[in-house]
Amino acid sequence: MEHHCSILLVASLLLASPAWTSASAGSDGTGGDHRALMQFRSLITDDPYGALASWGAGNMTAPAPCGWHGVTCGVRGRRRGRVTALDLRGLGLASSGTAAPSSLSGLTYLRRLDLSGNRLGGGVPSPLPPSLEHLNLSHNALQGPVPPALGSLHRLQKLSLGYNHLTGAIPASLGNLTSLTSLGLTSNNLAGAIPSALGNLKALTGLYLGGNMLQGSIPSAVFNTSSLQKLAVWTNNLTGTLPPNTGGRLPRLTYFNVDSNRLHGAIPASLGNLTSLTILSLASNNLAGAIPGALGNLKALTGLYLGYNMLQGSIPSAVFNISSLQTLALWTNNLTGTLPPNAGGRLPRLTSFGVDSNRLHGAIPPSLCNASKLEVAQMYENSFSGVIPDCLGTHLKNLWALILDGNQLEANVDADWGFMDSLTNCSNLKIVSLAANKLGGVLPGSIANLSTSMEYLGIWRNMVSGQIPQEIGNLVNLNAIYMHLNNLTGIIPTSISKLNKLSNLVLSGNKLSGQIPPTIGNLTVLTLLFLEDNMLTGPIPSSLGSCPLQTLSLEHNRLTGPIPKEVLLISTLSDYATFQENMLTGSLPSEVGHLKNLMALDVSGNRLTGEIPNSLGDCQILQYCIMDGNMFQGKIPESLGQLKALLALDLSRNNLSGHIPDFLGDMKGLEQLNISFNNFDGDVPKQGIFLNASAFSVEGNSGLCGGIAELKLPPCSDNGSTSNNKRSHKLVMIVSIATAFLGISLLLALCVLCHQRRKLIKAEHALPLINDQFARVSYVNLMNATNSFASENLIGIGSFGSVYKGTMISHDQEVVVAVKVLNLQQRGASQSFIAECETLRCTRHRNLVKILTVCSSIDSGGLDFKAIVFDFLPNGNLDQWLHHRLREHGTHSRIDLVQRIDIAIHVASALEYLHHYKPTPIVHCDLKPSNILLDNDMVAHVGDFGLARFVHQDQTNPSDISSGWATRRGTVGYAPPGQVLTSTLHFTFTIG
Repeated sequence: MEHHCSILLVASLLLASPAWTSASAGSDGTGGDHRALMQFRSLITDDPYGALASWGAGNMTAPAPCGWHGVTCGVRGRRRGRVTALDLRGLGLASSGTAAPSSLSGLTYLRRLDLSGNRLGGGVPSPLPPSLEHLNLSHNALQGPVPPALGSLHRLQKLSLGYNHLTGAIPASLGNLTSLTSLGLTSNNLAGAIPSALGNLKALTGLYLGGNMLQGSIPSAVFNTSSLQKLAVWTNNLTGTLPPNTGGRLPRLTYFNVDSNRLHGAIPASLGNLTSLTILSLASNNLAGAIPGALGNLKALTGLYLGYNMLQGSIPSAVFNISSLQTLALWTNNLTGTLPPNAGGRLPRLTSFGVDSNRLHGAIPPSLCNASKLEVAQMYENSFSGVIPDCLGTHLKNLWALILDGNQLEANVDADWGFMDSLTNCSNLKIVSLAANKLGGVLPGSIANLSTSMEYLGIWRNMVSGQIPQEIGNLVNLNAIYMHLNNLTGIIPTSISKLNKLSNLVLSGNKLSGQIPPTIGNLTVLTLLFLEDNMLTGPIPSSLGSCPLQTLSLEHNRLTGPIPKEVLLISTLSDYATFQENMLTGSLPSEVGHLKNLMALDVSGNRLTGEIPNSLGDCQILQYCIMDGNMFQGKIPESLGQLKALLALDLSRNNLSGHIPDFLGDMKGLEQLNISFNNFDGDVPKQGIFLNASAFSVEGNSGLCGGIAELKLPPCSDNGSTSNNKRSHKLVMIVSIATAFLGISLLLALCVLCHQRRKLIKAEHALPLINDQFARVSYVNLMNATNSFASENLIGIGSFGSVYKGTMISHDQEVVVAVKVLNLQQRGASQSFIAECETLRCTRHRNLVKILTVCSSIDSGGLDFKAIVFDFLPNGNLDQWLHHRLREHGTHSRIDLVQRIDIAIHVASALEYLHHYKPTPIVHCDLKPSNILLDNDMVAHVGDFGLARFVHQDQTNPSDISSGWATRRGTVGYAPPGQVLTSTLHFTFTIG
């Protein structure tokens, strides 16, 4: 394969050489075209539609192949019989890693080349025929940078390289293409700034740079391209503001899309001068201020997208005068005021209306019904009040989504529900969501007469009474019903079993009675079932075992009988299964061990008997096991010690007996333990969770003794502790021997460490002391400290997040810090955050990084945000000094042998501290040069404790270690000698 690829590459290079080009342009030009096309075909590895089957007829000296598929030849002059266009778009052609289009450089009269929609490998070909006027290589698999040589194709009018995998910066040489009318680089991985040289393209009508990683501001020169009609730079990392006179310099602009960037400032009123504009999309930025009333001058506008910004004030009345408007999207801002009474009457073409997540108030104007083409009305999370207009369904026949959640809308009498009757006229209706309002009165039966295309029905958190109509089974396409937190009564309709597309059924928090219909097992795609907090009676249907449930909540009802084993055999149960506060009887079936993916199990407050099944230990993912308030008896099974993920265990108020098992004190992740009011006896352990009186409870067990002093239990008798004394005596001997050995080791190391003392003390005093003044640091604080997490402040990227340099205020002084922002979309990032906090909050050592504070909050987009703030160590990490700095900065950045030995000692000191940390040793699990940071005096500090673990000192069983977390942590893949630092100090520093 390598030999074959080499031959193809050499052939391609030979074909692209000046000598070949010269020959092909001579008297044998048509033969040269033939050879170039045949060379291209030879590099195609897959032709799924046989498009090139007609190629290759005749010999190598035959005339130009003007009849081949996709080939066009000239008909007059010098171009007569010469290939002038090659159009092979959308044929699924595939090539090897070689850039197949490069072989076409011999087509010296080629003006148009369109190979879009194929699977051609390699990078952007260079050279290409200088006669090209149209080049389209979009939707391929091209990699690498955009060749600057493309800037020499002076005849090029259209360049399309979008939807590939191109990297690097946009070459400024593209500004030389003065004939260019369209430049398409959409959806690649391009970075860097937009070259200001693109402003030289005075003939440009379309600039498409969206879907990349471009930074900086949009060059002012681009806004001087008066011929520009379409400007699309969406989804990048662009910053800065829009120039105030933007609209005055782009008179022909029809499409302007800069959404999903980081632009700030106000929306320029001059945009109102773009009278040809049809689409204006500024969404998902940091724009502030008011919406300019001048936008009402855009009489050709069909789409206005301003959502996800920080806009304030009211919606200008002039916006509702744009009769051409089809989409108005103003969601997620800080807009206030009311909607104009005649809003809908002036928008006859409106199909989508989105003003959700603002602070609008007042009534929903009935004039909205005059927007007869409206399909989506999205107004949730505002303060709209009054009744819902009953004309919605009468006039809006195309309506398919009505979303009014989170307002103050009312319905008190039957007439107020008239809108529901009218919605039965909307044959395309799919979504009706009225949650979290003040809707009261009786649920109208017309809800069952809505369109059979209905997919989502949500009326939760209202005050609706009455019964769920039996006819609801007519809505055969429903996949979600949310009616919880109302005052509904009656039974669960058996017709629900007809909804074979239903995946979410949430009826909790009502006053439903009767039995759970056994036919509910017919819902073969049901994943969420919430029936808690009702008055349901009878048994739990065993037919539930046929539903692929992920979450099951039956708590706080009056259910009787045993827990069916079929329910415990639902392998998809993964979130939680709750049965608490019912009247369930019988034993907990051993089939509970099949819930291997379950995180939470709650059977508390029932009448369950028998022993806790040993199989419960097979639920390896279980984090919360709540079994209090039953009549379980016997001992706590040893198998529960296998629940490595367990965070909370509540076995209180049962009839359990025997000794408290030691393994409960060995469970490192256990945070809450309640075994009170049972019949336990004997000694209370003194390790692990039993050292924290606030984390466990053993009260109400009269036979217990010993334990920590806070328990105030009587001491255990000598007879009961003989074996413990023997073990203690043996432990004392072991500790004595270990102490003596450690003393000798420390004596030998003392001479080496003494000369470091002054330097270390100096380093400690050089670092600013922050202590607790940032104890409640917010997301806004960190955003300001890092200049909105600007790329220029990025100092490192790890497996679980990025580290930024920032400046914070401490006692009226600026303090430089390092902010580690967790990427919570990355699996394991949350656990890494917890591990690092748990480790560093209780450790104190001069050679460990110092944690200043943490932030667990919500970011500006409403998503979870977690970050850790450390001291900033200016000399970077050891890996940079050993390798990168040597290559980048030469010999002046070397560290000498003495410094290397010093750093080794610093790391050894930190590890010795961690491995002998009391009460529980700590293993770093990912020690390597890049995780060793250096301060001003080149003192080493061990950092990145995202994979660290507390290790019980009795865990010496090799099988436990080899099968546990120890074999799965640390840097994945090959790590070269000189970059490996293990927790046993078998590491090597490069000295040369």
